[in-house]
Amino acid sequence: MTDEPEVLIELRDGLGSITLNRPKAINALNHSMTLAITDALRSWAEDDAVRAVVVAGAGERGLCAGGDIVAIHADAKTGTAGADSPTGRFWRDEYLLNALIGNYPKPYVVIMDGIVMGGGVGLSAHGSHRIVTERSKIGMPEVGIGFVPDVGGTYLLSRAPGELGTHVALTTARMSAGDAIAAGFADYYVPSDAIPELLDALRTADVDEAIAKFAQAAPASDLLAQQSWIDACYSADTVEEIAARLQADSASKAADAAGDLLAKSPVSLKVTLRALRAARELPSLAAVLDQEYRVSIATLASHDLVEGIRAQVIDKDRNPQWRPATLAEVTDEQVAAYFTELGAKELGSTTPEVRR
Repeated sequence: MTDEPEVLIELRDGLGSITLNRPKAINALNHSMTLAITDALRSWAEDDAVRAVVVAGAGERGLCAGGDIVAIHADAKTGTAGADSPTGRFWRDEYLLNALIGNYPKPYVVIMDGIVMGGGVGLSAHGSHRIVTERSKIGMPEVGIGFVPDVGGTYLLSRAPGELGTHVALTTARMSAGDAIAAGFADYYVPSDAIPELLDALRTADVDEAIAKFAQAAPASDLLAQQSWIDACYSADTVEEIAARLQADSASKAADAAGDLLAKSPVSLKVTLRALRAARELPSLAAVLDQEYRVSIATLASHDLVEGIRAQVIDKDRNPQWRPATLAEVTDEQVAAYFTELGAKELGSTTPEVRR
């Protein structure tokens, strides 16, 4: 008896179906899964028999909890860094997949039910038809492990209304279904118990017509309701000033946000803010992914990525020892180094034909 594939791929009734199939790991994404999904999408893009694609996750816990960070930790801990490392190659193919999804020529329907974090956002939030449920919990938790939002996350976050994306990125706040729609990470709200019927309807009906049968008004967004103080605090030019404004704000949730922010990696916070501000000015998802790849490769050689994964995932002591330990100790030169171009090792997702 052999184990089931980590990705289930099926073509039936003109619908290409991709199911992430690692339910015990909340369908965490690894390199082989990324390649399998990419191959299927490329094949279906040129196949006239395929009307649309639908992506979902096996099990009850979520679509995808993100990338397989235990494997990333192994690379970083042993000093195996750079674009040619196993993790560097994984990220290259993952980010090129994100670019492919963002420019896919056919309807790309994704069921963002349950947990959708990090790499799961890259698989879903660049699609054309993004569906959330009452169970959805969506976020970019990277700064909490000494990393920086990637998989096109800074593209989405930088284009959220006002400074909502900055808040989500720097505090690792989780978004509900209503939050995700308000922030531009999702399009439709469908109750989870209607998802099986929706998937059946997609086999016989036009995508928009099928979704319209089951979509309901989006729940209110608690995140959007807080936009006034979020915009006032996070519009500052530095992380230090953002933290100071949060601490001085009378809104109780601003004080909570300050505590959340200041517990994160100081380097990651400063690099993330610069990445978000730069992403606002970049013209496309592909251009942002190119920037994210440079930053990710630099982060792979950092102390804080190893320490953050150790504290949150390996030892689970929740007590990371960041280095530098404070925002004041992080220099502009240290931040700038994360954005150094990679020469021949650039991602190259802005080239006319996205290559593997």
